[in-house]
Amino acid sequence: MEGASFGAGRAGAALDPVSFARRPQTLLRVASWVFSIAVFGPIVNEGYVNTDSGPELRCVFNGNAGACRFGVALGLGAFLACAAFLLLDVRFQQISSVRDRRRAVLLDLGFSGLWSFLWFVGFCFLTNQWQRTAPGPATTQAGDAARAAIAFSFFSILSWVALTVKALQRFRLGTDMSLFATEQLSTGASQAYPGYPVGSGVEGTETYQSPPFTETLDTSPKGYQVPAY
Repeated sequence: MEGASFGAGRAGAALDPVSFARRPQTLLRVASWVFSIAVFGPIVNEGYVNTDSGPELRCVFNGNAGACRFGVALGLGAFLACAAFLLLDVRFQQISSVRDRRRAVLLDLGFSGLWSFLWFVGFCFLTNQWQRTAPGPATTQAGDAARAAIAFSFFSILSWVALTVKALQRFRLGTDMSLFATEQLSTGASQAYPGYPVGSGVEGTETYQSPPFTETLDTSPKGYQVPAY
């Protein structure tokens, strides 16, 4: 039964690659994976520029090294998490324990919600630091990379919020235990319930027995004579 346990059918069922690739959750995972590369990739490659005073490199976001580190860490963490959860989605059908499935969905829900919040913080942080950045030749050269990181940070907020919603829907579907009860009732409906043996409805005389204690009245008991007057 499809959707019998946290959005998946019975354990051991064959996985259809085409239907799996078309799932909204799979598409969101891939989109979030690409967005994460588009965030930390430009920062690593072009996010550090030379200073006017020397060959020392500084972060393009207002010279704040914390902004570059935060963007790289956030994007790299999302990159690894998307790959791990995508592998978990592939193996999810093989998990036979309902408790383990529930833990996997809760992990997905908690991590997606946390990363949605962190992407929002990262977007606001990078945007604020970029607005404070003084114009210059180095800033102009790395401007496209900075704007790309900010734009895909915003797109990551939307994709991770959508992943959070999908995980919440899967969790709510898994708590509906009536699906299991319906399945059990449907399988047991074809079996006849053993009832009482049915008789012919006529009670035979052979089965009748006299009471265990009966009184035999003797009108003339032995040893007793009626006196004659």
